Amino acid sequence: MTLKKSGRGIGEWPETERPRERLLSEGATSLSDAQLLAILLRVGRQDASAVKVGMEVLARVGGIYGLLHCSVEELCAIPGVGPAKAAQLKAAVEVGKRAVSAPLTTGTRINSSADLFKHYHASLRDLRHEIFAVVLLDAKNQVIRDVTISEGSLTLSIVHPREVFIPAMRASAAGVIFLHNHPSGDPTPSQEDRVLTARLVSAGALLGIQVLDHLIVGDGRYVSFADQGWLCGEATR
Repeated sequence: MTLKKSGRGIGEWPETERPRERLLSEGATSLSDAQLLAILLRVGRQDASAVKVGMEVLARVGGIYGLLHCSVEELCAIPGVGPAKAAQLKAAVEVGKRAVSAPLTTGTRINSSADLFKHYHASLRDLRHEIFAVVLLDAKNQVIRDVTISEGSLTLSIVHPREVFIPAMRASAAGVIFLHNHPSGDPTPSQEDRVLTARLVSAGALLGIQVLDHLIVGDGRYVSFADQGWLCGEATR
């Protein structure tokens, strides 16, 4: 006889079909998105199992990727998901983002734009606003630290050379790399991006601090000014 799982607690299911038991015996990759969410939710509601609630969450937010953008309030509006469960889901999403974004620690050597993208993609791609940051490097292209310069719309007035290079001078940095995100997901530089980069390269040259790159991060892709040869005057053309 086939069990009707809708409305039945997971505890009543055969052990081989319970998400937690399946994860332990077969691994996390054997589970569907809804089953993974069920483990985080732990319990469903009176008329629906945790898996069913997980399916409703996915339908409401637009799939597992939608959890990156939905708010706690949006999650709480789903029957069976209160503040505690919403917090658990958002915490799990943040843990996942941090796990795939290897931290840039002091002394890390930057060898290519791909290295930088690997470090920052997960943390920048899903932001709904732009940020502009600078990575400070020593003479061996090893990371000293990174500094967020501005958040919000990227404009020439917000990202001023003074604000960008003061941290570099204080840290005695030999070089810097600029990076920012495009919330649209398209990393193609705007004309303002190009003008700003040229302005910062000129300011760096006056201060004796080399601008090694400007990386624009999109959704799964990026544009490197250094790779494109846009740090030697071509960026504003």
